[in-house]
Amino acid sequence: MPAPVILSGRSVRLEPLTVSHAPALAAAAAADRTSYAFTPVPHGLDAAHTYIQSALADQQAGRSLAFATVRAADGLVVGSTRFCELDYWDGPVVWPPAPRGPLSGGADAVPDAAEIGATWLSAHAQGTGINTEAKLLMFQHAFDTWRVRRISLRADARNARSRAAIERLGAVCEGVRRVHTRGLDGLVRGTAFYSVLDEEWPMVRHTIEERLARACRDTDSSRLVPA
Repeated sequence: MPAPVILSGRSVRLEPLTVSHAPALAAAAAADRTSYAFTPVPHGLDAAHTYIQSALADQQAGRSLAFATVRAADGLVVGSTRFCELDYWDGPVVWPPAPRGPLSGGADAVPDAAEIGATWLSAHAQGTGINTEAKLLMFQHAFDTWRVRRISLRADARNARSRAAIERLGAVCEGVRRVHTRGLDGLVRGTAFYSVLDEEWPMVRHTIEERLARACRDTDSSRLVPA
């Protein structure tokens, strides 16, 4: 199973999620929670501990790899994200197909496909480019280090903001699975599914890097404007 790893960029650092992040995670989620209608985000210190323990249990079982999202400028924890649905395609064909742990390779095994999910940011970190760069770091690790064939993403079909953010990355919408499951609000929802394949990764990388460079230029230009 993949080992925990630190992924660092210009504006964000993704570091392995641990119980020590609980107070900072609770603080990050405590401000304006109006954007969390479709996203499970811990509320309070006890909930943050439960959230982390659940993530680490999935990680120990080989189902995920969880991160604390840290703002590089000041080291402030501003959210969380993870690789999940880790899937390994070694060994005999298993039917029906479902994500499973590696049949060989042990601790050195890496997945053939994965999903990026359970992503949320504190209100003050949204729209700052942190999420975009975090996705770039995760795509880079998955495609360039693990050599996965596919990365998946999904969103509540009603969550226009998350869907737009995924589409801006260059991910392909595979459609909406209608009446798929219950949403966080208890209502039955559809789920929009997206993916990026290994052959699409170079173009997606270019798209994301261009967006980040443009945002950086805009920020630098704004600093030159007299107050």
